[in-house]
Amino acid sequence: MVQSAGVLAPRARPRRARTARRPAPLWSDLAILTLVGVALVAALAAGGVTVYREFYSPSAFVTRYLTLLSDGRAADALRLPGVAIDRSELDQGSFQSASDALLRRAALAPLTEVTVTQEQPGHDETAVTVSYKAGGHPGSSTFRVHQIGWIGVAPSWGFAQSPLAVIDFTIRGSDRFAVNGFELDRRQVAAKGADASPLEPVPMLVFSPGLYAVSVQTAAATAGGIGVLADKPLAEVPLDVQTHPTDAFVKVVQQRVNDFLTQCATQQVLQPTGCPFGMTVPNRVTQPPTWSMVEMPAITLEPSGAGWKIPSTPATAHIVVEVQSLFDGSIHEVDQDVPFHVDGTIQFLEDGSASISITSPDQPTHAAPHD
Repeated sequence: MVQSAGVLAPRARPRRARTARRPAPLWSDLAILTLVGVALVAALAAGGVTVYREFYSPSAFVTRYLTLLSDGRAADALRLPGVAIDRSELDQGSFQSASDALLRRAALAPLTEVTVTQEQPGHDETAVTVSYKAGGHPGSSTFRVHQIGWIGVAPSWGFAQSPLAVIDFTIRGSDRFAVNGFELDRRQVAAKGADASPLEPVPMLVFSPGLYAVSVQTAAATAGGIGVLADKPLAEVPLDVQTHPTDAFVKVVQQRVNDFLTQCATQQVLQPTGCPFGMTVPNRVTQPPTWSMVEMPAITLEPSGAGWKIPSTPATAHIVVEVQSLFDGSIHEVDQDVPFHVDGTIQFLEDGSASISITSPDQPTHAAPHD
């Protein structure tokens, strides 16, 4: 009898026991969400502070004003709140009559390295202090700013005190001058026009901060390298400029004096009319005298008020004249040099021409006694 082979069933593997997951505590999730929320709020707050500081703070307002000046945008700077002056509210006479001819791009000097160094809030105003370089010269200014309204949820600002200043220009020896290269005529910007005294200061509004350099370059006068830094709002800054005569102008005056003295020498009288030389003789003149110039004065010019003066300068004329003695009737010839001095003044007229007045401090020369 044959037995069939049995089939063995596979041995079952034992199952591993599964550990049940426990849910995370609610407080942990809330803590994570809170931290995320705090981080977002902090980021938004930091961003808001940055935006405020960069665009909506008093310092940002002052920086914008200075940036406009740096870019030469004078008209835009003048339109910022509080920059323009209401002259009727000012008691200072210079501001009321000041010309605004320099409140333009052409009269601005470079303004660089602008940095806010301090922002000091007050009860109604905030003082903002900035450092800068104006025309290469370091400076510092403080501006008063106050809130004038809102732009949405952000405050808007304006100057509580105008940043404009006044420079009182006095230019001696010329009506024409230039400020930072911008050419002006005193008679066009003075409140009284051509009727203003040449030595009466001409007040002119300027932006502060700003370097304002004056130069003069005319046919008669020259000056350069004279400037002032306007660094304080509503300040009055005097600037007195003394010009120097040009070589060409001195030559013109020299020629006019030479022509004048040469004309004087044509007069055949002992005392030429209106001339700085002459002679007296105690005897009778028998023939008209003859004058000639031996040495012309070497003309120099010195400042004198709004014009120039010729300081006392030596010169020499020569006379030849025949005289008859009243004592014995004898006739002799006087042939001698006559030294004298020339001085004078030069004033500029309304049409731009110059008026030269020649005088002499000397008394008429007496003829040398005849031997």
